[in-house]
Amino acid sequence: MNKPQLLLVDDDRQVLESMSDWLRAQGFELEASSGYSDALGRLRHKAYDLVLADVRLHDGDGFDLLEQCRRNWPGIQVVLMTGYGSPDGAIEAIRAGAFDYITKPLIDNELLMTIERAISQRNVKQENDNLRAQLDRRYGMDNIVGRDPRMLKVFEMIGSIADTRATVLVTGESGTGKSMIARAIHRRSGRRKGPFVEVACGALPETLLESELFGHVAGAFTGAVGEKVGKFLQADGGTIFLDEIGTASPAMQVKLLRVLQELKFEQVGGTKTFEVDVRVVLATNEDLTRAVAEGRFRQDLYYRINVINVELPPLRTRPSDILALAQSFLEQVREDSRRQVTGLADDALAALQRYSWPGNVRELQNVMERAVLLGKGPTITVVDLPPEVRGSGNVIVASSVGLKTLKEALEGPERQIILEVLESNGWNRNATADQLGINRTTLYKKMKRLGLEDGLVGVR
Repeated sequence: MNKPQLLLVDDDRQVLESMSDWLRAQGFELEASSGYSDALGRLRHKAYDLVLADVRLHDGDGFDLLEQCRRNWPGIQVVLMTGYGSPDGAIEAIRAGAFDYITKPLIDNELLMTIERAISQRNVKQENDNLRAQLDRRYGMDNIVGRDPRMLKVFEMIGSIADTRATVLVTGESGTGKSMIARAIHRRSGRRKGPFVEVACGALPETLLESELFGHVAGAFTGAVGEKVGKFLQADGGTIFLDEIGTASPAMQVKLLRVLQELKFEQVGGTKTFEVDVRVVLATNEDLTRAVAEGRFRQDLYYRINVINVELPPLRTRPSDILALAQSFLEQVREDSRRQVTGLADDALAALQRYSWPGNVRELQNVMERAVLLGKGPTITVVDLPPEVRGSGNVIVASSVGLKTLKEALEGPERQIILEVLESNGWNRNATADQLGINRTTLYKKMKRLGLEDGLVGVR
């Protein structure tokens, strides 16, 4: 790891030299500057992690240097030093953006601790900035692939509503990307630096869901040994995403209506009222209008959450997006797994476009991940796709020895896999069947069909 780069600024030559020698002895890379102008010139030509600056300089002021750093090099931590310390000066320094305000004469251990804390905080900030950049790449609008006219309208709507406070209802079949749309709305809003909290409402029973959303006090129910902070409070200042909202019980719907209208709630078993500042995005794969008509979903809650409706079309209705999405997922998995996969063969592309994708975008993502991780060659072919995507029957595929049926094309890889497992188990067919996850009868039939009976297989 690189040593922290420090810039020490003080117009007292004796202090400057003694501090410089001591800090270098502690292992820091350090440059010394005797004034405001010289320090500013150094900052323009080199990246520093920390600036230690005296408040009073012969040609300027440490506060002016702090302001320049905040404006032009916000990643640099600044510690101000003074021989005339006062509580008011410390408050002014911290408000102006200084990491700390320390008084001379400096105590070695205290100075060292201040520097280490400043560097540590800078590293944490850099990590957070990097994480936000990764989230922008993964969940930002640029990562949501879609050329279909309906998806282009969705993108346009997200751009229009992202920076408002309006409640958003995202609808569409399972796997169409509702969670990603919710994250994109958050990432494009003024709340992007706040938390994004996701709750899968359908995954929890009503009693646990209420505690998950609103929290509980100690003793609220059996097993509640301590206080729990709910998701709404965790999302304060940011966005809360309530997925599968159509599964909420009638009692939970009443509680949700109140919190959506007033942004106020009480913990389970508690009496204190909490008020939060959150943007609410909800999602469902149900037809809520039908649920309202059938009495399963409150009409007043439906009108409250359906302020803005973003409807995601199923993947099967936008075939022009299938190949673009497949290529995007391929590149993601290739980058994460470092597999040398160059692209998709024509037979694989044709199979992807023929398939109806009942699991929508999520299913396509899983298929591409499987194909990249399990594929044997640099190009993904139809053989690398799951059986349901390849299709059945005598689908014709190209090979180096001419045209053959899909069944014939799969025999080669299947024979090689079974042969390798047999040999690794010393031709113990019971162990081989267990490792392959098939029963012994199936293994015997496959061995006979593929010419792998004992005594018939020569040395490889």
